[in-house]
Amino acid sequence: MKFRLRLRGAPLAALAVAIPLAVAVPFAVAPPAHGPALRHGAAAAPGIHIIKHVIVITQENRSFDNYFGTYPGADGIPRGVCLPDRLRGGCIRPYVDHSDGDHGVYLLHNNAASIVDIHGGKMDGFVRVSEGGCTDPRSMCGRAAMGYHVASDIPNYWAYAQHFVLQDHMFESVDSWSFPAHLAEVSAWSARCTSDTNPMSCTSSANAANRTPRRPTPFAWTDITWLLHKHHVSWGYYLDNGATFTNKATDGVPTIWNPLPGFTDVAQDKQQRNVQNLTNFFAEARAGTLPAVSWVIPQPADSEHPPSHISRGQAYVTSVINAVMQSSDWSSSAIFLSWDDWGGFYDHVVPPKIDGLGYGIRVPALIISPYARPGYIDHQVASTDSYLKFIEDDFLGGARLNPATDGRPDSRPDVRENLTGDLSGAFDFTQKPLRPLILPTCPATTLVPRPKPGCDGYVLLDFKSWGDS
Repeated sequence: MKFRLRLRGAPLAALAVAIPLAVAVPFAVAPPAHGPALRHGAAAAPGIHIIKHVIVITQENRSFDNYFGTYPGADGIPRGVCLPDRLRGGCIRPYVDHSDGDHGVYLLHNNAASIVDIHGGKMDGFVRVSEGGCTDPRSMCGRAAMGYHVASDIPNYWAYAQHFVLQDHMFESVDSWSFPAHLAEVSAWSARCTSDTNPMSCTSSANAANRTPRRPTPFAWTDITWLLHKHHVSWGYYLDNGATFTNKATDGVPTIWNPLPGFTDVAQDKQQRNVQNLTNFFAEARAGTLPAVSWVIPQPADSEHPPSHISRGQAYVTSVINAVMQSSDWSSSAIFLSWDDWGGFYDHVVPPKIDGLGYGIRVPALIISPYARPGYIDHQVASTDSYLKFIEDDFLGGARLNPATDGRPDSRPDVRENLTGDLSGAFDFTQKPLRPLILPTCPATTLVPRPKPGCDGYVLLDFKSWGDS
């Protein structure tokens, strides 16, 4: 079926007013454990070069509290949370939501919505943004933002956390929606440019788009593949079922999640062939020939972006991770799994402010590797800039996307990799390597409706209805 937008937002200028914080009965959650502080000035951990393959898997639209808010020892949902409900009166508490498609509800999650959600650090605007212009108190308006999932809903993700590393202070790099987040993932910046070819014509933008929401290319500033190519480091950018310009969820990856081909330096380096179908990733994993750096990007049906099914997204991610674990490349791999933005779902941690673009609201993140500290919760502040920093420290001798040194100056205001956490501290490169954890792609869950065999149920999405995705 076609998805149609159910929650229509009121003008966000009207939303950006004071929102009173209500208090409710205590909410049970394990106390947060202690961990290292931000390591942005620290050198990479000795032994990092044992990692020969970095795989970055990006899923869609989840906050940390939505997936791991009750994970023991993590900085999870605090006691007493109940956000004001203007539609029904009173307030709405966090609640266990077993819906596989999150009720098919679209939650606004652009830069303006984030500002209201955060509300100057009160973190109490999620219900109001979710309610938007809704008038029916029987609807899921408002309520959907406060739902969270538990281990029995997403058992594979919790199993990865228990066996490897869970990051509980990973923030979206840009305080905005998916498109700027995906730009930042490969370039540590989100910008608008007045020239298609002049990197110095670009200025920071949390709502970056040079053309139209569908085809906003090209991008003139420098991305990480410039440095990878310069240093002869292999890379691949893998698209689940290829790229797409259609509105169907199973036709491939939409442009807003697939910006790398739009960077002018990719064409200048003649590296377009490195943007390829995910089938090639599976073939390379089987052959033990994965490149040094891989990005894996989902098509909508596999993305966990509501109303796509969580069960199908988890199955897709598990299949990618299983492929790496069954490969001879596993012994020298590090997998970084995260979600691109918070998707409008509640999270209680105030994002740090590092510059005019970020950080955005907290998202789930996992580090999976034979050398990941087993069962470790990494509390340091990080973002996808940290992935780039790890890649640069591992393969590029610490070279950065720095206009003063990278050989392709652009007008970025700061070197983001120097401001973010050092993920090498989540590894122990001296430990006995952890064994692969091969998981069923379609485990038993408490999701409703019950996932179909093979976790192949999905909802066809109409991108025209998404707004900011």
